[in-house]
Amino acid sequence: MLLTKYRAPRYLIIVVLLCLFFTSPVLANTPSFSEDSTTVVLRARVLSVEDLVPADDVKEFIEMEQLAEVEITSGEYKGQKHSLLNALMGHPYFDINLTEGSKLILYGEVDESGQLRNVYLQDYMRDSYLYLIAGLFIVLILLVGGRKGLITIITLAVTIAAVFGFLLPLLLKGYSPIPATVLVASGVTLFTLICIGGFHKKTYAAVIGTVGGVLVAGLLALYIGNAASLTGFSSEEAQMLLFMEGGPIDVRGLLFAGIIIGALGAVMDVAMSISAASYEVYRVNPAISIRDQITSGMNVGRAVMGTMANTLILAYVGASMPLLLLFMGYSTPYITIINMDVVATEVVRALAGSIGIIAAVPLTAISAGLLRKLDKKEKVSKDKTL
Repeated sequence: MLLTKYRAPRYLIIVVLLCLFFTSPVLANTPSFSEDSTTVVLRARVLSVEDLVPADDVKEFIEMEQLAEVEITSGEYKGQKHSLLNALMGHPYFDINLTEGSKLILYGEVDESGQLRNVYLQDYMRDSYLYLIAGLFIVLILLVGGRKGLITIITLAVTIAAVFGFLLPLLLKGYSPIPATVLVASGVTLFTLICIGGFHKKTYAAVIGTVGGVLVAGLLALYIGNAASLTGFSSEEAQMLLFMEGGPIDVRGLLFAGIIIGALGAVMDVAMSISAASYEVYRVNPAISIRDQITSGMNVGRAVMGTMANTLILAYVGASMPLLLLFMGYSTPYITIINMDVVATEVVRALAGSIGIIAAVPLTAISAGLLRKLDKKEKVSKDKTL
């Protein structure tokens, strides 16, 4: 039932989050200036569009031109109207086909007096729809999860803050990716699992299993990656890091750090499921032996790790589907495919993460059983004191 003892706080939180959701596009409408204060990013909508035939000397590259009248919808230039010339080259990734009512992101040139002189097309305005799905996610998780849903949102926010506020700035400053990622992953794991399970021995067992699993995944990826001479430059983004200003970035280390972060969520899920189930078995049957409790945890782990490993591998396969289709479409030989850097990188990423999940199963099950033994020692000590 939705009307629970958490009704008042829950619905108050939902109202606050909805207010933030609906005002966030307004807050984001403020123009953002670059460092030299000569350009500004703006929101706009298309008032009218006229299709033009390109000149003969550019027809080879441009299929059609569009002359659009746009109105600025944000910031101090709100309400100003400008003309915009848009070229369509026939490529779905680069082309932005303008229609009346389209919402756009523009960048404009500002003169010394602060007047907006020229505007240029940058991209579609997409963030409103991202706010929509994020707001839907928050509302649903609060309605369904109640207090646990609120805890989930808090832990998710802390995870995002740790990655964007701590890990990425460290990497940009040139710190070694693997130690920095292990540190952040361990902190996120500890905070998340304590928030979910409290200061309980089942939480400690899940932490041990999670940290151990991601370390196994990272170290294995590091060893295999070095042995297979993986470069870390399998994506265009990684290659672009070489030309970015700032400190040197260890791109190969970044590859292995990404494997740790990619496997963290799945490993954490498996570890907490095993630990919680193990302690539930013990709660129902306190007379169960430690060996039988570990066996029960292993049985739960075997059931869970299959789906989690599939989830991890399918996620990587899904992201690589265009590349796989290219290989099939051009009948590329298997030996060529499997030895490509980009393919080998994804195989190592998926399998190392899956092995991390597998390693977390016995680590968590054994930790849960041994920590339960400490419970018994504490009880015996208390009984002697009494």
